[in-house]
Amino acid sequence: MGHDQTQIAKCLGVHKSTISREFGRNQGQRGYRPKQAHKKAQRRRAGKAQKRIKAETWAQVEEKLRLDWSPEQISGWLKENELDPVSHESIYQYIYADKRAGGDLHKHLRCQKKYRKRHGGKDRRGKIPNRVSIEERPEIVELRERIGDWEADTIIGAGQKGAIVTLVERKSRFTLMEKVDHRTADATEKAIVRMLLPYILWVLTITFDNGKEFANHDEIAQQLQADMFFAHTYASWERGTNENTNGLIRQYLPKGTDFSSITDDQISFITERLNHRPRKCLDFLTPDMVFSQPQPGCT
Repeated sequence: MGHDQTQIAKCLGVHKSTISREFGRNQGQRGYRPKQAHKKAQRRRAGKAQKRIKAETWAQVEEKLRLDWSPEQISGWLKENELDPVSHESIYQYIYADKRAGGDLHKHLRCQKKYRKRHGGKDRRGKIPNRVSIEERPEIVELRERIGDWEADTIIGAGQKGAIVTLVERKSRFTLMEKVDHRTADATEKAIVRMLLPYILWVLTITFDNGKEFANHDEIAQQLQADMFFAHTYASWERGTNENTNGLIRQYLPKGTDFSSITDDQISFITERLNHRPRKCLDFLTPDMVFSQPQPGCT
């Protein structure tokens, strides 16, 4: 009919750029022909309809989710191993779709711990004798350049009964755990020494919080031939590695859990899970892999 693109756009009620794109996409050597344009559009649509992520890849994703890996860990692991990539957002959407369909993948997601700021500057727990402040800790510990610098803490069971002593190596995030029936200084000392003696060559420093269960730090230092330091009161961020790890453990042992019923096998299971899944902060290596790497100056 001799109309230009602007007139055609006006007649069809669309922007003129829409007409321009239609000509650009679907015009052939003999100009724009409706039947040819329609076939080109159908071919493009058919190509886009193909599933981008293969069923085998989703099977791998599900396998790792059931090992309690996070979507971000799975996405990074796929990329590092040069497998078909899946973004962590796509994995979350897959989990939510599975939940709507009655699936249980969402139960393997890590629970978000609510943080409540602690107020009050006075320490009413008493002073630990001979404690050495974190301010005197060597600067190299902060850099995470070597294996051998640990952080220690305890997780309390329901009703303040029973506890789990946790140790985390700062560079590798390698974790050790042991249950104690009573959160006393003697029980805590024995648990720490028992856990670290097999790794004594890789124990250089331990940083504690100010819990009275760490009052036997001098005895621990003597048995492990290592230096002990204490964070400032109510400064949990100074032991952020241990605090974060305790949050990961709470996925398996939520607050309110009766620790009297927890077995050594359960503790070993949780420890294995934490030490053998990739971490973003480790370039998606596992804590066990980093802890096992040969270190300069260590034999």
